[in-house]
Amino acid sequence: MAYYKRLFLLALPLAFQHLITVSLNLIDNVMVGRLGAFPLAAVGTANQVYGIYEMILFGLFSGAAVLVAQYFGAKDYKKIKSIFGMDLAIGLTLAVLTLTVVHLFPEQILRLFTCETEVIELGIDYIRIASFTYLTIGVSFAIAYNCRAVQSVKFPTLISVCCILINTVLNYMLIYGNFGCPELGVRGAAVATLTARIIEMIALITYLVLDKKHPLHGKLEEYRDFSIKLFQSMMKTAAPVVLSEGGWALGVALVFAAYGRISAEALAVVQVSSIICKICQCTMFALGNASAALTGQTLGEKNVELTLSHAKKFIKVQWCYNFLMAVVILLLREPVAAIYDFDVATTEMLHLTLTAYAITQIPRMVAYSVQCGLLRAGGDTVFCMTVELTCNLVIEVVLAYFAVLALQLPLHLCLAVASVGNIIKAIVEYRRYLSNKWIHIMV
Repeated sequence: MAYYKRLFLLALPLAFQHLITVSLNLIDNVMVGRLGAFPLAAVGTANQVYGIYEMILFGLFSGAAVLVAQYFGAKDYKKIKSIFGMDLAIGLTLAVLTLTVVHLFPEQILRLFTCETEVIELGIDYIRIASFTYLTIGVSFAIAYNCRAVQSVKFPTLISVCCILINTVLNYMLIYGNFGCPELGVRGAAVATLTARIIEMIALITYLVLDKKHPLHGKLEEYRDFSIKLFQSMMKTAAPVVLSEGGWALGVALVFAAYGRISAEALAVVQVSSIICKICQCTMFALGNASAALTGQTLGEKNVELTLSHAKKFIKVQWCYNFLMAVVILLLREPVAAIYDFDVATTEMLHLTLTAYAITQIPRMVAYSVQCGLLRAGGDTVFCMTVELTCNLVIEVVLAYFAVLALQLPLHLCLAVASVGNIIKAIVEYRRYLSNKWIHIMV
């Protein structure tokens, strides 16, 4: 019972933090969705670039967190600060590069996902403003992921709560022109999100500066104090995760582009459905991160037997919650459809798509739990990268385009066909977990 208590105590604030992060997107989604299917499709299309950038950061920071968690178990705080400094430097460099590309080629990027002129024009209005959040995310994510690795999540969670409240109020003011503000539509949503993200970044930095007992608190020179050997050690675990998550995000964007060939309404439905599923999956994401932190800590203590015992307990938890999520998504179909002012055909498409998501998320979440909660935490990042790129970037993308262009199936059946990639990934990674070959002590 001690493991379950630690797992859930660590996962609870993480789940709340995930929920808040997803809710930022949900707020934009719901409020922009009230403007119509085309504005919603535009925001969803523009956010595909952000999705790729976000997952590359996730790969970098979660890959580096494998080492951070093990150094935390070994109580080597000097190396933790050095890795944190490298995270910040690389994250900001990627932010500047992505921001530059988006501002130079906004129309060309959006045309990869849709041919609808109105969607592209609205998407350009949104992305020119919202893209500046890449700079704040590069810092905020580095702090948040390293806080999770050292099991310090209370204050980052509180900061995220304030962030979502600010974003909600600003959305209400700027999208619709309330309280004497100009009515900016999708541009208002972008300004609100950017403002909230800036405040979040400043608050997180202030938190680390003031909390002198925090494992990440230090002087500027401590963050710059890293050797080539430590950098190589970090990238040995982080690089495969970056390629894995970057490939996954690219796969998601390409699948989104495939669904865009159906209609603009299909893009809007996918946008709504994916956000609803992400909200339901927040606890699973949190349990995976909590498991990764605990697994890294026990491996840092060189206790393999306890690691395997914890892994078995975690697998039981994820199976129970996985099926619960499917039921919740099915129950949410009617309430979600009632929120959006879609026409009858689009509403029916949304209902069927949520049904497909409820079923297909089971293998997707099995793969996620095993990969992020155990395999990567055990340092098995190259194996995870190989499976991820093969199943998502190759199999799922090819099947999605085959279902849309060759079979010309409706959206919900296209989702079902594309999910074969996740079924294969879940089977392969679950067998890897059972083999115990994923355990590597690196410190």
